[in-house]
Amino acid sequence: MRRPLIIGAVVAFLAAAALPAYAQMKLASVDVQRALNECDAGKRAKVDFQGRVETLEAKLQRQQNEVEALKDQLEKKGMLMNSDQRQRLSDDYMTKVKNFERDYKDSKDELQARDQEITGKILHDLDQVIRTIGERDNYTMVFEKGSILYSASSIDITDQVIRSYNTMHVKIGSLGPQDDAPMASEPTGSTIPAASSLESEQSSQFGSSVGKKSTISK
Repeated sequence: MRRPLIIGAVVAFLAAAALPAYAQMKLASVDVQRALNECDAGKRAKVDFQGRVETLEAKLQRQQNEVEALKDQLEKKGMLMNSDQRQRLSDDYMTKVKNFERDYKDSKDELQARDQEITGKILHDLDQVIRTIGERDNYTMVFEKGSILYSASSIDITDQVIRSYNTMHVKIGSLGPQDDAPMASEPTGSTIPAASSLESEQSSQFGSSVGKKSTISK
C-alpha cells in the first residue's frame, strides 16, 4: 500500500510546483476576422473591394446579355437567313462567348489577387499592433480566437487592437518589417508569440495562417 501513496505524493508535489509557473502566464486572444472587418483600414478596403466587384459584375452581365441575345437570334431567325448571314452571326456569337468566358476568368482571378493583396497588408499591420500590445502589456502568448474552442471574454483584446490600429493613421502594410509582408494564402501555425527575436519570420507566419480564413471579402 505504500507505493501508491508515494506515487500520489509525488504527483501532488509536481502539480503544486507547477502552479507558480502557470500563475505567471498572461494570455490573450484576438478575433482577427473581426479586427479586419471593424478597423478603419478594413472598412475602407471592403467598400473599395465591393465597388470593384459590382463594376466587374455589371460588365460581365452586359456581356452575358449580348451572348444570350445572339443565341436567341440564331435559334429564332437563323433558319431564315442565307448561309453567309447565318455564318457571320454564328461567328459573332462564338467570339462573344469566348470573350465572356475569358473575361469571367480574368475578373475572378483579379478579385482573388486583390483580396489577397489587401488582406495581407492589413494582416501585416494587425500583426505588428498585436506584438506591440503583447510586449507592452507583458502577455506570455496571444492566440487567434478562431483557433480556440473556448476562452473567457476577459482575455479578448480585439477591441484594443482595433483602437490602437485606428489611431495610427498609417498606409496599410507600412508597419514593421517590409521585406516579407504576409500574403493571405501561405500555410503555417496559428499561435502568436507576444515577443521574439525572429520577429519578421513570425510576422509572415501570422499573416499566412490567419489569412487562410480571414479576408476582406467576407
